[in-house]
Amino acid sequence: MNTPAHLIFAAAAFARPHERPRTIAALAGALAPDLSLYLMAGISLFVLGYSPGYVFDTLYFSDAWQMVFKIDNSFILWGIGLGLAWWFRSTTAMVFAGAGLLHLAFDFPLHHDDGRAHFWPLSDWVFHSPVSYWDRQHYGDIVGPIEMLVSFGFCILLFFRFGSLRSRAVICVAAAMQLAPVFFWVFIFATGGT
Repeated sequence: MNTPAHLIFAAAAFARPHERPRTIAALAGALAPDLSLYLMAGISLFVLGYSPGYVFDTLYFSDAWQMVFKIDNSFILWGIGLGLAWWFRSTTAMVFAGAGLLHLAFDFPLHHDDGRAHFWPLSDWVFHSPVSYWDRQHYGDIVGPIEMLVSFGFCILLFFRFGSLRSRAVICVAAAMQLAPVFFWVFIFATGGT
């Protein structure tokens, strides 16, 4: 799924009004599995000046990048984190780990040829789903709009759950961000070549 959808889903599952640490933990946990990709791709594209094609067709699949993805997308490591959070009775840490696991649970069935080794360090196996959230050759033209509709539905739920003007503004920004990846990738590939 797109990262904004992960944030929206985690907020719908875990965020609560007047519980700022819990809400921040939910958003941070939802972002954490994708953060390395944003950092590495951002540096590669905008600092080192590599083309999008090189970044996403070569670097993305390199051993170095895949090793990072094995760590931050591991059900095993996130599960250990959840277990430790439970052991220490830290609700905030449990929400963080739960949001990370929710992220992985939605990513696992929605990546065709760009999946991650979700069971590292026990296994380097990567599930190649027949369904993709973005690739039209693997139902991305169906999954993408469903993801968007569900995300907007959760935004409506959150809009009514959170009554403050600031919270509602953030929710509206999240809804707009759900549209942003469409324009971002068109811009990146239209201007950078492959």
